[in-house]
Amino acid sequence: MRSALEPRSKLPDVGTTIFTVIGQLAAEYDALNLSQGAPNFAPDPELVEAVSAAMRRGHNQYAPMAGVERLREAVAEKIERLYGARYDAGREVTIIASASEGLYAAISALVHSGDEVIYFEPSFDSYAPIVRLQGAKPVAIKLSPQDFRIDWDLVAAAVTPRTRMIIVNTPHNPSATIFDAHDVARLSALVHGTDIVVLSDEVYEHVVFDGAVHQSMARHPALAERSVVVSSFGKTHHVTGWRVGYCLAPAALMAEIRKVHQFMVFAADTPMQHALAEALAQPASYLGLAAFYERKRDLLAGALAQSRFELLPSRGSFFMLARFRGFSDERDSDFVQRLIRDARVATIPLSAFYTDGTDTGVIRLSFSKDDATLVEGARRLCTV
Repeated sequence: MRSALEPRSKLPDVGTTIFTVIGQLAAEYDALNLSQGAPNFAPDPELVEAVSAAMRRGHNQYAPMAGVERLREAVAEKIERLYGARYDAGREVTIIASASEGLYAAISALVHSGDEVIYFEPSFDSYAPIVRLQGAKPVAIKLSPQDFRIDWDLVAAAVTPRTRMIIVNTPHNPSATIFDAHDVARLSALVHGTDIVVLSDEVYEHVVFDGAVHQSMARHPALAERSVVVSSFGKTHHVTGWRVGYCLAPAALMAEIRKVHQFMVFAADTPMQHALAEALAQPASYLGLAAFYERKRDLLAGALAQSRFELLPSRGSFFMLARFRGFSDERDSDFVQRLIRDARVATIPLSAFYTDGTDTGVIRLSFSKDDATLVEGARRLCTV
């Protein structure tokens, strides 16, 4: 239908996400999917059955706005056990309809027109658009192109009286780096004595490799008191389509976040919340996740050992970066499309994670796939 109106776009430079574009092209060429950060294997059948059982018990109507009490209490208990921080389940834990919703609710509740928000690129693609929708200014600081670490001196130089929020992401998508003690110390010193809120995207909190410790903002009291932590049940339990996560924050911040959350979705899906509460009662359901994905990381890396790609270290998440400049000077977006057409393997160009399209000759691979897909995908990439 032709519209008689010409809408004034709030995001005139934003089009369809790269994930959709690559997905459509991959489908056209029947390519193996090493691009999407979503498992191609089934979740625990007991978890699926728990959802069905919750439905049969009548949990099919709206949940409480803040989330099912049993699940909020289970989250609070988990956080205290793992990170030593006690959040009040009634006032400081909210069950959200995906981590994406939590990020949106937190930014829109706490960032005002004219504020500035610092974040790090390459980054998850929703951060900057959400900030812009609030009439605020996203301030991108690029990670080192060599090791994708944060230069905290650059961050300190970027802080102004208008800086309201710093968004961090650990483990990091897409670079697979993680925060260490140095990062925590620099961030803590930087925000001390300010009114800066830290928004910490920790959706891969249980996917940290090689014996490293996840540096949650909840673990550090001086940061926890000014931080909003967002995490995802979908990533942890291989159910990304369920769109359920959780948000932690001090009561004063959470009260504002809930004001937005209630008008976005009101409440996350009810039967899933009851099933996830049962899953959290079994710590093995998430404490084994690091070893599970570390094995898949090593499988993919080993299978690509004879390829021409330079693989970068993957410290956490279920992603791995690969440089191709040693054998091709193509733009990464063109290179990725050629991989789909010629090798029939779908990956993501790293330039998609920069607002200015920075091209470093790097692609992102996802190893959240079954072993057969990883082995065959690597075999095809070795022919490039």
